Amino acid sequence: MFSSVRRAALAAAIAFLPGLAAAQDKATIPNRVELHQISTLTLSDAQFLTGDQTGARPATVTGEFRVAQGNGRLPVAVLMHGSGGIGPNIEMWSRLLNAQGISTFAIDGFTGRGITSTSADQAQLGRLNFIVDIYGALAILAKHPRVDPDRIALIGFSRGGQGVLYASLERFHKLWNRSGAQFAAYIPFYPDCMTRYIDDTKPVARPIRILHGDADDYNPLPPCAAQAERMKAAGADITVTPYAGAHHGFDTPLNDMHSVSPTSQTVRNCRIEERSPGQLINSATGNVFAYTDACVERGPNVGGQAAAREAASQFVVNYLVTLFRK
Repeated sequence: MFSSVRRAALAAAIAFLPGLAAAQDKATIPNRVELHQISTLTLSDAQFLTGDQTGARPATVTGEFRVAQGNGRLPVAVLMHGSGGIGPNIEMWSRLLNAQGISTFAIDGFTGRGITSTSADQAQLGRLNFIVDIYGALAILAKHPRVDPDRIALIGFSRGGQGVLYASLERFHKLWNRSGAQFAAYIPFYPDCMTRYIDDTKPVARPIRILHGDADDYNPLPPCAAQAERMKAAGADITVTPYAGAHHGFDTPLNDMHSVSPTSQTVRNCRIEERSPGQLINSATGNVFAYTDACVERGPNVGGQAAAREAASQFVVNYLVTLFRK
């Protein structure tokens, strides 16, 4: 049961999000912090999509597990970062959720692979690798004595949001999820929805809640809204919540303005489809997609927006508190 004290802590935390003054509130401090190694693989997208591990490189990435204050087995939110690696928004979300008695497990999918950022060169890492990392984290948490395995949610941002959205697919669970567990919900923030995958309207029977800015010109909202409609028509429990005037990365707590990111790659004008298993085709050329294709551009806008950040914070926390209530 989530107490009135924890609800008050949430309200206080959200009230001073721009300055991250929540660090002064004791409720945001975890009871324990653990660092976990996740044994994973570095794969091409073609390998991931076909389940082919031939030549895949073993990798070890890390998860920071913050055990919230509370007793017994607690709910957990797994956090998956975007193309810039673990940033200030991950810290903000960890504090907000810890203040509600929800533990957090933040995956670092880059450092163990020798990567700092993929923003300027997305070809450094297959776009679907994070899903293997995510399932690896689920396997660790499902067996942890301080975790309720039926109350683990997944939240991701940008590249990580794409990983979260497609980690929901039945096809990928069958190929890569060896944990024996399921996430209770999937919450992608501003994911890339420019690719159509085989069977991408068939998620597992869990809710999906997409949060997106309607001014996002990095990963535009309309393709995600269209993907959600396709999934909903096929029976999925999925919604899209748009935030007016919000750009990519609107939840960052360090600024309330957007600016051009001149070197960041965006596939906003690409249309990519998996025409046969493992083969991602640029629809405009009929050739295998590559980040050297003409449709790949640079210079999207990124930056925070206070109203969207606070609204999304309220939405996520209220949603998870309700979902996890026993």
